[in-house]
Amino acid sequence: MADDEKQPPPEAPADEQQATENAEPSAETGGEGDEPQVTEQTEATLEPAEESTNNNDGDDEAEPADGGPAEPQEDDSKPAGDEGEATEVTEEQAEDGQKGEEPVEEGAQEEGGGAQEEGGGGQEVEGEKEEEVPQRARGMTPPTETKASETDNVPEEAAEEADAQLGGVTEEAPPQEGGEVGEQGIQEEEGQEPELMEPPSPNGVPDPPSSGPPLPKDVDKSRAESSAAQDYLNMDVTPNALNMTWSFGVNKYIPAINLTDQHRKMLIYVCGNTAVLSSYDKNTQKLLQGHCNNITCICASQDKRWVATADKGENSMIIIWDTYSGTPVQTIFDPHPDGGVVGMNMTLDAKYIVTLSAAKKQTLSIWDWTTNGEYPVASKELGVNYGQQTYVLFNPEDHYQIVSNSPTQVIFYKWGGEKIEVFAPPLTDQDFNRVVGNFSQSIFSQNSTRALTATAAGNVVVWDSNRPTSGPPSLEPSPNKKAFKLVRLQERGITVLTTTDRFVVTGDVLGHVKFYDLQLRMSNWYSELSVGPINSVSFAYVPEFNADAKPDSEYPKDATIHAKSFVTRDFIVSTSNAQVALVVADGVQVKMILEEHDKPIRALTTHPSQPFVVIGSFAGLLKVWNYENKQVMASRKFPRGNLIRCVGYDPTGSYLGVGFENGCVRILDALTLIDENPEPFRYSRDAVTHVTFSHDSKWMATADADFCVTVYKAESPNSQEPWVYMGKHRAHYKHIRGITFGVALDSGASRLLSLGEDRALVEYNLKTVAKDHLEVMSTDRIEQSGVPQCFAWYPPVTKEQFFITANNQFKFKLFNTTTKMCRRTVLAPTYGSPIQQIAVLPSEDPVNDPRYMAYVTKDKVGLHKIPPDGNPHNAMALIAHPSGVTNLACSYDGKHVFTAGGTDYSVHMWDTHFNALEAAVKLGGDDLIPFYGLMEGGREGELFKELENYFYYAQVRSQGVDTTDTRQVSTLIPLSEIPFVMRAMGHYPSEQEVEDMLNEIKFSEYVDTGEYVTEIELGTFIKLYVNHRPAFGISEQQLNWAFDILGYAEDETMEPEIERGELLELLQTKGEHMTEVEVAEYLTTLLGVNPEGGSSELGGYDHAGAQDILEEALPEEVTASMFAVELLGFGGAAEPSEGTVSPT
Repeated sequence: MADDEKQPPPEAPADEQQATENAEPSAETGGEGDEPQVTEQTEATLEPAEESTNNNDGDDEAEPADGGPAEPQEDDSKPAGDEGEATEVTEEQAEDGQKGEEPVEEGAQEEGGGAQEEGGGGQEVEGEKEEEVPQRARGMTPPTETKASETDNVPEEAAEEADAQLGGVTEEAPPQEGGEVGEQGIQEEEGQEPELMEPPSPNGVPDPPSSGPPLPKDVDKSRAESSAAQDYLNMDVTPNALNMTWSFGVNKYIPAINLTDQHRKMLIYVCGNTAVLSSYDKNTQKLLQGHCNNITCICASQDKRWVATADKGENSMIIIWDTYSGTPVQTIFDPHPDGGVVGMNMTLDAKYIVTLSAAKKQTLSIWDWTTNGEYPVASKELGVNYGQQTYVLFNPEDHYQIVSNSPTQVIFYKWGGEKIEVFAPPLTDQDFNRVVGNFSQSIFSQNSTRALTATAAGNVVVWDSNRPTSGPPSLEPSPNKKAFKLVRLQERGITVLTTTDRFVVTGDVLGHVKFYDLQLRMSNWYSELSVGPINSVSFAYVPEFNADAKPDSEYPKDATIHAKSFVTRDFIVSTSNAQVALVVADGVQVKMILEEHDKPIRALTTHPSQPFVVIGSFAGLLKVWNYENKQVMASRKFPRGNLIRCVGYDPTGSYLGVGFENGCVRILDALTLIDENPEPFRYSRDAVTHVTFSHDSKWMATADADFCVTVYKAESPNSQEPWVYMGKHRAHYKHIRGITFGVALDSGASRLLSLGEDRALVEYNLKTVAKDHLEVMSTDRIEQSGVPQCFAWYPPVTKEQFFITANNQFKFKLFNTTTKMCRRTVLAPTYGSPIQQIAVLPSEDPVNDPRYMAYVTKDKVGLHKIPPDGNPHNAMALIAHPSGVTNLACSYDGKHVFTAGGTDYSVHMWDTHFNALEAAVKLGGDDLIPFYGLMEGGREGELFKELENYFYYAQVRSQGVDTTDTRQVSTLIPLSEIPFVMRAMGHYPSEQEVEDMLNEIKFSEYVDTGEYVTEIELGTFIKLYVNHRPAFGISEQQLNWAFDILGYAEDETMEPEIERGELLELLQTKGEHMTEVEVAEYLTTLLGVNPEGGSSELGGYDHAGAQDILEEALPEEVTASMFAVELLGFGGAAEPSEGTVSPT
């Protein structure tokens, strides 16, 4: 899209054209490779430069596919827009065009209210009621007040209305302070001055350029037009417990946009679900947060003030931002409920936005976001045969014309009102007898009816309006186009096609940027940028750009024989290698702004005593950042094939252990990233997933995807091999979720433990380790049905030493480090998915300071107060990486948390604010109030009343049902009654889970008093019940999974079955098996044969005849649906078992 006002091309002298064609090609172009080669289909509408003298005339033009004669070559001296269809442009007209004077035509932008309104056919009626921009979008925080004089081109009525809606603040009112900013708003790095360019004001800051296209008169300014940026950015914002303050990385698939103007040097790019406003000259960031999915497209207005971002996925949205203040001014919720947005563009005046949906059957919608952000003004469904349209663009000279393309189809649109006309001209390789190639991007040619589409074969397709069968050709733009020419611009694929001033600009897979005039003749090229394949070229906004070079300038020479200075705006290129570079045209200076990871990031760790964070990716790139000053301290690129999987510092910060996907392990110097050992270790047959060091830096251990743990030992630093391999052991049969070193309480020696998905906690004997010999000291099964996800050493907030685990059933568990006994089970945060990783935040005073731990789920990051007790207010979480969090780390002082996003190629830094979490805990209530809220109906609900009844009936049972003695009423019941009350409440724990409950209460005071607890009171029981019961109840999925494992089915369409005799045998022999009497009593009771409750309190169960009853009541083949409905009494049949997975 053009970045400035369009100028008609001056008449090109014939001798200059000839000189351009015969100019000596550069080494990069490869001689004739970049000379445009044209294939005509019908009539000549665009003539490229002639071939060099050593080629015969006509060699570059191919005959049409039907074998007809090629059209005769026309005079090149005619302007590109008038060949064969209009009178020649006079010299005076050409000079006028160079001065920027162009006639007013339909679709031209309004200047000072004097131009004709687009599509209106006449001048706008003065005093017509202006349409209103909504003050706020749902969920958005309204911007603060400001003086109306601080914005440019703001209608007076709009400013007065904005002031009235924002509380009636007059122009003289002081800037508003305080207030809260929504999460969608911009987050500012703590302790840094605001770097966003504030809206211009008369107090020393120049106004924005007035020469840019003003918004149409019928468009009311948004609230951001009447808000001062300095007010917003300097507000005393109450922080969340976690606040994102910096993002390392860039999404290589989303183009970076240059927002530079005469007041600021800034660009915007995407990291996951966050847009980053970066002042690249001052190394600061402003983070635009609000999307819950990864951002898929971004676009900006011509003056670079308005930026729109959109995402793809559930609850997708479009957010329009004011880049001067960093505020969201409009939000369009669920623009395409069928999947989100894959393509988007904005008109030059920012009035309209066009979007392409992500569904298989796509929809193109046009939005007037300044007046209505809820419904599109027009929509059109596209045929599936058009392919996935991913690129869309407004005609900068007539926004009622639109073009989009997929890799195989270009579509032109014309819209007006609620109607959209669609034209999809066909084009095949046979049309020009040449390979066309997949389409990449399309643009509209300046001051003509043509459109251009670049392809992956180095071609540009020239589209033009279909000629009428009779009468003179029309100069009005029309979407009814056909392919007229196929111009061969270069050998390699073109990935970017855009315009600036009087040039057509391309970017290609070699990282080259080339400029062509409007007749597609080479003007200049940049071949030494040293970047990867280009995915965007974005120019600075210079409204009064002067194409004449100053005497002291150092612009390069163009490709003409006169070798004039090639003057263009500075531009920014972004690449598919995650690079962003600034090109200063005056002097051809290339400055690399970003050079980040272009493959998934899995490795992340922080220095134990310095503000350093280490990031490693599958690209083989390892970077050490100083996260305080945001500078790269060291980096190393490993050879191809070395995909970095994990990384870890030793406690002294001297060594850095690195594990790779190929099983290789390297130990590096932490400062220089040079290998400590001459050769890397290659003792793992699969990817190394974990690396950790002992507290004294004498041991290093790794875990790999082959379920093995490997141990290395430190030797003398001066030896030839400072680290040596000792041994490995395969003690797990499923993936290892974590390894860690600890310290023995009695001796202070190092302990090594590993935890796997096989539910086994394994401790290794480091005392007996020798070359090729690593023994297992103990193996303990710590889970029965849950699968552990992670574990960590519990901080010393108690007299006992624990380690804490999190499982896939949303539970935290504390285990004694010596006995491995489960001492406590509490409810973990239930934010969509189980906790995947935890990290206890360091503290200056580990014993007396309040302690916290950070955790990540599938896509969120959160903080949790220690000790965990099941109170849901003790935790909070935010969306960190919608595509998945792959790693977690925390700074040495506990002030920062880092999360890696894997496939979004970014790492986010979060500041911790524990006071905000403490405030949430206080607001949640004290003592039992939070736990009442976890019970259905709360304190006054039926469930709580039932619990009271069962609790006091348990007292009766414990004192004897048939006793005549006086009852002792109290608030306590014996521990032996806990299982019965739990089952009466609908929670059916296994015997192992019952033992964990009893141990939790029994040993709760043993360390302090040396005595066992034998009774439990009601409040403690409520906490026990809430923490131990399933977080989301019993699901039919669990039953289906059991039948899938134990049963059989003749084919996939049938439900698995278990033979009756086999079912009874399984119940009596497997797992926590039951006796024959128990099986008979329970099944007959469930079948309704016995009275409700089975045996009475005073008598036993008579199982005589039970076998006959079961054979009669149970079918020979038992299915999951029968078991659920007839035995367990569920309301409906179980879901089909196809596709079910283990609930563990």
